[in-house]
Amino acid sequence: MRILWDFDGTLFDTYPAFTRVMKELVHSEIKEDILKELKVSFHHATKVFNLSEAQVKTFREMDNALSPEDKPPFTGLKDILEKAEVNVIMTHKPREEVITILNHFEMDHYFTDLVAGDDGYPRKPDASSYRYLHKKHNLDLAIGDRVLDILPANEIGLKTCLFQNNAEGADMYVTNYHDLSEMLWPTSK
Repeated sequence: MRILWDFDGTLFDTYPAFTRVMKELVHSEIKEDILKELKVSFHHATKVFNLSEAQVKTFREMDNALSPEDKPPFTGLKDILEKAEVNVIMTHKPREEVITILNHFEMDHYFTDLVAGDDGYPRKPDASSYRYLHKKHNLDLAIGDRVLDILPANEIGLKTCLFQNNAEGADMYVTNYHDLSEMLWPTSK
């Protein structure tokens, strides 16, 4: 299995940290409401909560100041990464931050390639970065936590999996990585 992964909310449980930081900037909002809007996209959440450019800059500075410990990998993830033939990442997150987190959790060796937010590709749902990674690695599956993550995969003909999201449009849906591992590599009973 050759897998394209989203980063935030798919490989690493970053949304609790993002939600805490955003809550500090939009003091009156409820965490669940913030999370709901962040799960659409960060850009979307900045519009919904009417963040100024200065607040967006402050959010990024506060997020960058967090420890990688605040953004742990999801349980069961390493099992899938070990079983997969190829793992690549496509994220809007800056390359340096992705590498810092991967190195912190000693997970960089699981990934063959990475397209990061500062690599010059258009943002999702544009399929350019997915097309590039698919052409280079002959991918089978794209996994993400948002519809935004699977739209480009659908466009280029990859199978898709939504993680902890039941929105329409994916080929598979999972809430944990143990279940996905069983779907991809069933154990004999």
